[in-house]
Amino acid sequence: MSEAPADPSRTGRPGSALRRLVAFAQSSARRREIVLVLIAAVMGVLAGGAAAFMSTVAQWAHEVLYGLAPGERLSASPALLSPWLVLVPAAGGAVMGLIALALKRWRDRPFVDPIEANALHGGRMSLVDSLIVSAQTMVSNGFGASLGLEAGYSQIGSGIASRLGQWFDLRRNDLRILVGAGAAAGLGAAFDAPLMGAFYGFEIVIGTYSIPAAAPVLAATISAVMTARLLGAHVERLLLPLDVTLAPIDIVPVLGLGLVAAAIAILVMRLVTTVEAGFAKSGIPAPLRPMVAGLMVGALALYSPQVLSDGHGALHKQVEGAVTLSVAVIFGFKILASALSIGSGFRGGLFFASLFLGAMMGKLYGGALALAWPTLGLDPAVLAVAGMGALAVGIIGGPMTMTFLVLEMTGDLALTGYVLAGAVMTSLTVRETFGFSFSTWRFHLRGEAIRSPQDIGWMRELTVGRMMRTDFATFPAAGTIGALRAAVPLGAHRLVVLVDGEGRYGGLVQMADAHGPAYGPDDPVTALARQADVMLLPAMNVKEAALAFDAAHAEDLAVVEDKAGRQLVGLLGETYVLKRYARELERARRGLGAED
Repeated sequence: MSEAPADPSRTGRPGSALRRLVAFAQSSARRREIVLVLIAAVMGVLAGGAAAFMSTVAQWAHEVLYGLAPGERLSASPALLSPWLVLVPAAGGAVMGLIALALKRWRDRPFVDPIEANALHGGRMSLVDSLIVSAQTMVSNGFGASLGLEAGYSQIGSGIASRLGQWFDLRRNDLRILVGAGAAAGLGAAFDAPLMGAFYGFEIVIGTYSIPAAAPVLAATISAVMTARLLGAHVERLLLPLDVTLAPIDIVPVLGLGLVAAAIAILVMRLVTTVEAGFAKSGIPAPLRPMVAGLMVGALALYSPQVLSDGHGALHKQVEGAVTLSVAVIFGFKILASALSIGSGFRGGLFFASLFLGAMMGKLYGGALALAWPTLGLDPAVLAVAGMGALAVGIIGGPMTMTFLVLEMTGDLALTGYVLAGAVMTSLTVRETFGFSFSTWRFHLRGEAIRSPQDIGWMRELTVGRMMRTDFATFPAAGTIGALRAAVPLGAHRLVVLVDGEGRYGGLVQMADAHGPAYGPDDPVTALARQADVMLLPAMNVKEAALAFDAAHAEDLAVVEDKAGRQLVGLLGETYVLKRYARELERARRGLGAED
């Protein structure tokens, strides 16, 4: 007698044990919060290591390409060692152009950043795409483009997080939290600022602060910061004069600074899109645009290298130095250089660049106040620090994020309250007058209705095609009312859908109307047809369907493949749409996701 084949799960082979271990880990990650926290901590170690590697590579590139001493910051150098160094950003632009050509041939699709991933895709991102974006930011920053590495830090952290989360088959909302934790870990490690990193994750990427999200985000950020410290990453603190004192009345000029910061933030965002439009109209091929912009940035750097890179080294000079006319020139050149860099196709972020610009803006504002109000006695260094937070909030968003960054950079708790006041004023003004941060503004230009990372992807995924029913009664549109009465007795169906011989939609007929006395048996059935010209499409989302019902004042609408062909594919009722919309909206608000 032949033996029955052995159960593969009981063979004891290493592969079987590994599969069981993976299955156990995946099920545990969905059931136990502590497992999600452990995953976030491991991911934080990876993100911290990646952030330290990126900053090291960029600093090495600055030293090699610009002839800097070891550890010397590019933007802190007094002048370019040679006029020929103005060509370095252009060379970086050429490299970016070659990368763009390669991507157009082998990976021609838009890359998803963590905000878009959480808003539209339930936290799903490509790790390969994230590695490519991070490499592009290193090239851009390493060659001196007037941008920071922050886009790369958050992209690689969230990309690692998304890949781990998908491997563990996390629920939609848990995956979104982990992606926010990944972005928080990358930024926190880069700035040696765990509180700032955590609130970046809450405010910018997750979109809300919640107790379930707190533990994984903090675990990821702290482990990332500790990893970066072990690897030697170092961020210098801002040292303010010890005799700086603040009076309650000083809150007034700080609020005024917040209004100025809002105006400058909107100007910067508008200027970036203007530069993009200008390059588009110039006729310069897209792969050559970064090289042209790089040459312009290099020319601006002849005045001062402070316009290059993200401005880490120059920030300390500006906060601690005197107010001079040179500050105003560098301020204008830095805005132009950043707009040229990002508007031409370089990859990078405006996170630290906005801090640097904010410091110069605050100093200039302080100098103007000293002339107009000599008795105020408010130190320009204080306004420079407040300006850092305010302008960064206007461009990036996140009042608490920037406030905690200033606290962790200065260690001055008393100053933090004034920074928060200016940041809130800027945030409120930008939202009321402009309505977007830099990230959401760029989504808006692409036609995406994203104003925050709040999860609206479930709404797009819940389409008419998924909600419609196909078990409905049909009747030939060429028939008579008498024939309809005979075919569909009263009470058998509430309504029927009229179709022609080729299955094209012709309207809806309520059976109560068909059996009523208003029409005779020989009248055409089309006399009873309703909503003959109002149709839904399968790709419409639940919100669009609800608006269509409201506009048509209809209880039911037919679903067709396309409005030109009118080929009937389904039927959908308003009551079901509204119930489904309300249920999914409530689930999203509770943070449970919208899963079928």
